Amino acid sequence: MTPFTNCWIRPFVHLAFLLLLYVFILSIFCISIPAFANGIDDSDLFTFVRLRYTGTRWRGNGWDVDWPASDRNFIWHLGQATNIPVFPREKIVHVGSPELFNYPFAYILEVGSLKLTDAEARNLREYLLRGGFIMIDDFHGGREWRNFYQQLKKIFPTREPKDIPISHPIFHCFFDIDELIQIPGLASFFRGRTYERVDGYPVYCRGVYDDHGRLMMMINFNTDIGDAWEHAAEDFYPRKYSDMAYRMGINAVVYSLTH
Repeated sequence: MTPFTNCWIRPFVHLAFLLLLYVFILSIFCISIPAFANGIDDSDLFTFVRLRYTGTRWRGNGWDVDWPASDRNFIWHLGQATNIPVFPREKIVHVGSPELFNYPFAYILEVGSLKLTDAEARNLREYLLRGGFIMIDDFHGGREWRNFYQQLKKIFPTREPKDIPISHPIFHCFFDIDELIQIPGLASFFRGRTYERVDGYPVYCRGVYDDHGRLMMMINFNTDIGDAWEHAAEDFYPRKYSDMAYRMGINAVVYSLTH
């Protein structure tokens, strides 16, 4: 082949290569985009639900703390660590909404300032007794525990929260967790401590069970799992805290889907 022929063909080769590259990139993009589109049916996928609430007692609404980064980081890690088909975006559901019954798992935080209406408490009680699971996070110290306990008694007047033993399946259904670690919020970490309130230690993981012994609520007290999800990719945030936070969350999801 002559040099003239090479020069004549070369632009078309380059064009064909660019077209193939474009098609390849577009195919990847189109696979991922539909799941983010509005109106997609998520009924066959695990959906991370964050509970929204109103009526807090002494400060502004706290339901959206760490959102959306913490939720989306956790969702990504859940999909990477397990074979659970995961919807790539969180869903916000109000504590009083019947929509909650479409999802087996829900996450709520800052419950130290939570205030439920009777109707909201009934909705949560029915959801939990029908097989739902709620993971509770990010409240600290005696004052916040007392407020949460009052709201819990609206949901379950005759049930008491109990410390979950480290031998419980929720600590071993995917990752083996042999001890609890207090996970600091970012502000506490920068102060050089793991606790948020002066009476906010040690860490507890408590639960509420149904009549058959199924854990319905995982109550993470004096710890901030959501902050560890949110800042997991930051170089300054210690890996041991984010790793523990992901393990706790993933185990909670797996337990909720298998019990």
